[in-house]
Amino acid sequence: IPRECSAHQYVDLVINEMLPRVVSEKLAEFCDVFCEHGYFDIAQSREILTAAKKLGLKLRLHADQLTNSGGAKLAAELRAMTADHLEKTDEKGIAAMQADGVQPVLLPGSIYALGSTGYPRVREMIDAGLAVVIATDFNPGSSPTPSMPMILSLACTQMKMSPAEAIIASTINAAYSLNRGDKIGSLEMGKSANFSIFDYEDYREIAYWFGFPRTHSVYVRGERVR
Repeated sequence: IPRECSAHQYVDLVINEMLPRVVSEKLAEFCDVFCEHGYFDIAQSREILTAAKKLGLKLRLHADQLTNSGGAKLAAELRAMTADHLEKTDEKGIAAMQADGVQPVLLPGSIYALGSTGYPRVREMIDAGLAVVIATDFNPGSSPTPSMPMILSLACTQMKMSPAEAIIASTINAAYSLNRGDKIGSLEMGKSANFSIFDYEDYREIAYWFGFPRTHSVYVRGERVR
């Protein structure tokens, strides 16, 4: 929240000026709120996201990254598409997400970069039937890596996902979390042919090796771009 205004003033600005303009100019499909102590609390997050939903935006939350503040349960209450981070989410938050179809997006790169060891309870999420997503959270402040192979490695070594689970989480599950599962995320008839080829003999090596590039080529809509 900017220093020059109060939390109430800024929330009012977001709801009454920013969100309507974003929608009118078609600048975004989603509204994402960082729901955490010291940022936007539960009440403020609910207010912003409720307004965004009324304007037709889909919802996402950065939830329970630093504390178990109830972000996952708020995501379920509002039927958000995703709740991201979830390092501190407990079994009640997991159950709430499962009940209301919220996809967990786990961001192990930020945990690694911040020197933490508190990874999310991914096995409980998978066992509950949640379609887990993993992503880079690429940003200069807390996860300065765009490398998905590195994220797969962290998912397997630190969160104990299998290589197959990690690849599913970073492809088809990720596509559905963006409301694009019918267009991308897997190689199927009728979908865009977006894929990468790696210099490995076995798919499990994508997660095994880390720290150096092994991408042979990249295709977007069937055309080689790299």
